[in-house]
Amino acid sequence: MSVKAYGSKGAKYLLIQPVDEHDLMEMDVEISAIGERTDAPFLLVPVPVADWNTDLSPWPAPPVFGNEGFGDGAKDMLRKISEEVIPRAKAEYAVSREARLILGGYSLAGLFALWSGHETDAFDGIAAASPSVWFPGFLDYAKLRPMRAKAVCLSLGDKEEKTRNPVMRQVGDCIRALYDQYQKNPEVAATLAWNEGNHFRDAGLRTAKAFAWTMEALNSMDSAG
Repeated sequence: MSVKAYGSKGAKYLLIQPVDEHDLMEMDVEISAIGERTDAPFLLVPVPVADWNTDLSPWPAPPVFGNEGFGDGAKDMLRKISEEVIPRAKAEYAVSREARLILGGYSLAGLFALWSGHETDAFDGIAAASPSVWFPGFLDYAKLRPMRAKAVCLSLGDKEEKTRNPVMRQVGDCIRALYDQYQKNPEVAATLAWNEGNHFRDAGLRTAKAFAWTMEALNSMDSAG
């Protein structure tokens, strides 16, 4: 089975993004927006997610809206990306051996990217756009395991914490705490960007901005080194 990808063969940056149908609908906007913000050649590989709340969740959690709870499929998803998607993409698109790997995504996919950055040093950068850092237990988990990626972009909509949902309205405090933690780590370059609107606004554009910042941060590190 071949890998569908957007961008350039022989790219310097390999971007991996777990996606749902809505993400795929915005992919053209996202790719264009990345190109407007960086000149670096990149290849973006979307990874379709069959069961969003299960496949991207690091551990089970009760529902926070509706009746659907969360599973514990993140380990399997990370294994699939590491052992199947990345090797296949590198082979099919002649990605440079020295290519930087960036894992990113929106909402729960952003949380999955952050969790993966704490789990493994396989990724040079993490691009987490409006990540679900309100996820029960995630902040405590992150305090026990240092971030292993070199560059991390966090972003959030300025209205996301203004919700009646008691769990999800913690997202602002959670992302500020996470950013503070990353800033204190001398091994990590981190930023926290604020966007206009609630959680459902400009997902493709926000994800593009997060990927572009992370690429530029890694590029600056390479130039300095």
